[in-house]
Amino acid sequence: MKALLILGLLLLSVAVQGKKFERCELARTLKRLGLDGYRGVSLANWMCLARWESNYNTRATNYNRGDKSTDYGIFQINSRWWCNDGKTPRAVNACRIPCSALLKDDITQAVACAKRVVSDPQGIKAWVAWRNKCQNKDVRSYVKGCRV
Repeated sequence: MKALLILGLLLLSVAVQGKKFERCELARTLKRLGLDGYRGVSLANWMCLARWESNYNTRATNYNRGDKSTDYGIFQINSRWWCNDGKTPRAVNACRIPCSALLKDDITQAVACAKRVVSDPQGIKAWVAWRNKCQNKDVRSYVKGCRV
């Protein structure tokens, strides 16, 4: 009985953690989903963004006390503007998706929403982590050795 309980707790913790992509696995996935060169943003820049926003983790979340919004998923897409979490005041939901869709191991919807975000006038500069960690930096190392 005790072993069954431990196994159940282990499985639950794996389910809550979500998928943490390996670097090259994510690079191949983003390329397959059409992000390489999308709106002029290189795959290496998308990889740098994902590294610093979520450390390649699909279940990453971050609550923002100032506007009571939350950032969701591998790209840390914000509930104030891009998705609906049912609790963010004055949410816009420009991607027309529930924020929970951004936490799935299948990142197809997260990529579609990221494409929507980068299509706005701010482009990739909408992401603070990209501005702070990737902008004007050599980001080739994020895809080095991945054969993409």
